[in-house]
Amino acid sequence: MSTEPASPTSPQGLQAVIDVIDRLLAPEGCPWDREQTPESLADYVIEECFELVEAIRSGKVHDVREELGDVMFLLAFIGRLYADKGQFTLDEAMEGNAAKMIRRHPHVFAEGECASREELLRNWERIKREEKAAAMADAADGDGDGDGKAVSAEETPKGVFDSLPKGLPPLVKAYRLHSKAARVDFTWESDEDVEQQVEAEWLEWLDASASGDKERQEQELGDFLFTIVELGRRKGIKANAALDYATLKFLRRFEGMEALARERGLDFPNLSFEEKDALWNEVKAAEKV
Repeated sequence: MSTEPASPTSPQGLQAVIDVIDRLLAPEGCPWDREQTPESLADYVIEECFELVEAIRSGKVHDVREELGDVMFLLAFIGRLYADKGQFTLDEAMEGNAAKMIRRHPHVFAEGECASREELLRNWERIKREEKAAAMADAADGDGDGDGKAVSAEETPKGVFDSLPKGLPPLVKAYRLHSKAARVDFTWESDEDVEQQVEAEWLEWLDASASGDKERQEQELGDFLFTIVELGRRKGIKANAALDYATLKFLRRFEGMEALARERGLDFPNLSFEEKDALWNEVKAAEKV
């Protein structure tokens, strides 16, 4: 009897989703689904991904399972639409991704080795640049069959940040900028250096705040936040996630304040700041218990 653990995924699960999509897109299927295009579904992908992230950060496993299924359904749906247009199949997309992951992990699938996490990330960026170079060579070749003249990564006129999606939320984008810059050794030498830079940026913000110049204030606040993101990154903290947790904590406590006010027959909006602050401290104390 095999002692290997069962696979967490199976072809049956994906096939069930595909069968549903086939039925929806059939001539007698759903009129709304039959009208959809990859472009019309793009915003739904963003929305469902945000819902998945919210579920993951909430720690509610049931919600994570449901939202992960919603995301998978949309991806399979979009893959089917491209297949119907004869452009590529979902299998081709997944096989291409598997090949890419194998290529980018030579220390696992080949005989290469990585002495450190930093070396691993540098190799990742190098391989990505080489992939871009190969793609450019194929495009120049004109037929896309992969037999174009090889172009070295050094010859590729692609910058470090060219692969960064332009539509990333600002905090995520700042983190990725710092991460990619660090992989080419463009960052502060030590955490202490970053902490000193944070202090310097804070002083510049205070100076700008006192000046009354709104444009300068916005720039200096942005510089301060940008440096804070790097400080967190070096500590293994993603600023976007940290801020999300902070906002969820604030919301939970605020709702707790409102609940206490209702229980006591108080008109929460009309309470003084001191009265609201007392409720806030009461909620915080209850959390610790």
